[in-house]
Amino acid sequence: MPELSKERVKLRNRIKRIQGQMEAVDRVLTEKDDCADVLMLLAAVRGGINGLMAEVLEDHIRLHLLNPGHKDFKTESAAELADDLVDIVRAYLK
Repeated sequence: MPELSKERVKLRNRIKRIQGQMEAVDRVLTEKDDCADVLMLLAAVRGGINGLMAEVLEDHIRLHLLNPGHKDFKTESAAELADDLVDIVRAYLK
């Protein structure tokens, strides 16, 4: 379980970074009227969220779909597993 705790710490650090970026967006909107700065900051936030989403998605696949020791693991064919992965990617990366 220590690895899981390390992963959670990494995820929480990503969230804190994203929160800091959102605070920067708020500051720029409050103090300045520079659309270019806001757009750059929003692009950074979007990148941070995309990275967070990818990390959580990867963990979900590794820990829940591919881990025979996990309670949610189902013995499936490769085709069924591929379908599950496609469904997950479509649902979370829209």
